[in-house]
Amino acid sequence: MTPDPGSPADASTITDTTAETARTFDEASESFDELTPLVWGPAGQVLAFRTGIGPGDRVLDVCCGTGASALPAAMAAGPDGRVHAVDIADELLEHGRLVAERRGLKNIDFVCADATTWEPLSDVPEQGYDALTISYGVFFLPHMDRSFGRLVSQVRHGGRVGVTVWRAGAMEEFSDLVFDVVGRWSPRMRDRGSLRHRTPLHRIDTPAALEEWLVAAGTHTVEIGTLSNLLPATEELCWALVTGSGMRGMLAGLDDPQVEEVRQALADEVTARGLHTIDATTLVGTATVLRPPVSG
Repeated sequence: MTPDPGSPADASTITDTTAETARTFDEASESFDELTPLVWGPAGQVLAFRTGIGPGDRVLDVCCGTGASALPAAMAAGPDGRVHAVDIADELLEHGRLVAERRGLKNIDFVCADATTWEPLSDVPEQGYDALTISYGVFFLPHMDRSFGRLVSQVRHGGRVGVTVWRAGAMEEFSDLVFDVVGRWSPRMRDRGSLRHRTPLHRIDTPAALEEWLVAAGTHTVEIGTLSNLLPATEELCWALVTGSGMRGMLAGLDDPQVEEVRQALADEVTARGLHTIDATTLVGTATVLRPPVSG
């Protein structure tokens, strides 16, 4: 997990990690949107629906990417509502802006900003947002618990929060295979470990753990659903998952011929291991924000 910023060195580490994450997802932007119909989109639609966003709502969507959950939220909130879609990867945001423009959505703002320091904009009522959504992003936030708690504090009493995370075991077989293959060209990747172990994801990837975590953040009436998503392991999809997700960072430092060699080796290894399906099963957690009464 990321260390607390108790010293200048720690703060510098967090800044470097944030910059690396932004760079990785900016580079992944082209393929990232290719995954939307199969991966990001279904989860984003479900998240907006399960969070109960309705006409006139003010919504904060964090780690929004190209808008997989922010765009459905904007359509649910309607012209009297507003969605602030926040991410640190401006290339992804630009894709989202273009989609919103094509759809004629004028109630969504794609903002390049650090969610850990985000403050509500002037068009948000004093009591706070009506809803907070974070799809596949909460485990990338520095100091996940603290950052999430701060974001929840910006939602009004009785407002709703929703997150999606990979279920325990999801993506693991495929990501382990990718690490094995990329490690032949990039030894530094051999000891990096999977996403589940490089981030706090392992702490919230079961229904019970996610429910407990949401309650600890100041919510109640938690509901955890499971979105089954079993993807065919085609050569095209496997490569899109590498180049259009956080796995893109594994290719850093490789030149174009080496990247092409990795692509071919990955296809060969998928065939050799008999991998036919990629498990992208997702947990969808929603809850209601509970504010303690103000004394006096």
